[in-house]
Amino acid sequence: MADGIVGVIPVRFSSTRLPGKALAEIEGLPMVVRVWRRTAGARALERVIVATDDERIARAVAAAGGEAMMTSPAHQSGTDRIAEVAAKAPAAIYINVQGDLPFIDPADLDALAEPMRADKDIAMATLATPIADAEEWRNPNVVKVVCDGRGDALYFSRAPIPWPREGAAPPAAARRHIGVYAYRREFLLRFAELEQGVLEALEKLEKAGDVQVMAWTPLVMALIS
Repeated sequence: MADGIVGVIPVRFSSTRLPGKALAEIEGLPMVVRVWRRTAGARALERVIVATDDERIARAVAAAGGEAMMTSPAHQSGTDRIAEVAAKAPAAIYINVQGDLPFIDPADLDALAEPMRADKDIAMATLATPIADAEEWRNPNVVKVVCDGRGDALYFSRAPIPWPREGAAPPAAARRHIGVYAYRREFLLRFAELEQGVLEALEKLEKAGDVQVMAWTPLVMALIS
């Protein structure tokens, strides 16, 4: 397993916007269980762990046949929670699947794992998909990402970026970020130790604006349709 890929779903009960949402039922199943099932369907993953600070969530996962790991309630972000898992359960790569993605496509997780397996110099990767709808592009609840010509992420924002000087339609380069990440273990442990940066605080996006401080290796985007 030390050379494998582990999926980690960081979940806490005290959600800021909707406390207890991880246990909210979707067609008779807690949301966290649906996320676990979808994640477990990814062929690239050898193990899937729900990392939580709440016994109720751990019991719901265990009752469904999944694996839960208790983690500190003091973590400020999902990345920090996954780093604790990485310290306890060694693997080569960890894939972070947010606990509010009950319809995540397992094939997308496989696509995210592929560049990490193909190139050991890649420390971190994430997913994006083209934006064609102007309303989605302008929606601050949709996180956008701008990439360079090589497909490396430059900047994440809630703003409609890249902004075309002429015209109001989303440019062909507009991408919607999908909140799943792949990390190599060494990178993850270093990354989790970083203090919150100015851009992260402004955008309210977890460390996303400050990835470049770890710029020994680019943040690669796996583009899906």
